[in-house]
Amino acid sequence: MSGTLYGLGLGPGDPELITLKAHRILQRVTVIAWPAPDTGPSFARSIAAPHLTDGQIEVPIVVPMRTERFPARDVYDKASTEIAAHLDAGRDVAVLCEGDPFFYGSFMYVFERLAADYPTEVVPGVSSMMAAASAAGRPLAARNDVLSVVPGPLCDDELTKRFNAADALAIIKIGRHFKRLRALIAKMNLLPHAVYAERVSLGTERLMPLAEVAEETAPYFSMILIYKGGEDWIQSLPGSKT
Repeated sequence: MSGTLYGLGLGPGDPELITLKAHRILQRVTVIAWPAPDTGPSFARSIAAPHLTDGQIEVPIVVPMRTERFPARDVYDKASTEIAAHLDAGRDVAVLCEGDPFFYGSFMYVFERLAADYPTEVVPGVSSMMAAASAAGRPLAARNDVLSVVPGPLCDDELTKRFNAADALAIIKIGRHFKRLRALIAKMNLLPHAVYAERVSLGTERLMPLAEVAEETAPYFSMILIYKGGEDWIQSLPGSKT
């Protein structure tokens, strides 16, 4: 009998936002695997840390954080081989993932390599855009609104199409594209409707109107929420100057 592979969504950062199911699995599996940068701690592991038990085997999946391309396939091939060895030995393995495993989550790359050969269960988690909307005290979308999730690295022409087509937007992966995104949002007269959210649910959380953010870049764990017609909500944010 092989072990079971679990993809565990851990939520946006607050350890209390882990689901009861993820918590139960975390405490009983023999092996945990987690994504980590090649420098600094793993965010996924830090979320799970209060819920881990002594003696668990840990498998870091080290992914270089670079703007240039790196052999990501090799990273996940190696990690999947190591995880498969534990599964073959009858050990259950939980792969930790910030947010939700299948919402831009790294677990999908392990899933595509192993799910056909081993019992697999994916446990959903609270996504950062839901947490950001809750923290800001404003809706993501309502009634028949169309909500679009838009990656920041898209070109301006594509972004413009997406912005025009949706009633509400969650713009992710903004990082070094922040200045360009902010300029485009202003050009399209959407700045009064936009909220900037950073490190949501953590002690370093920042929530404020996008119009009042002076930086030219943004950290990895940040996003912009736009709800057309929602300027009244924006002005009620704690960081608003008006």
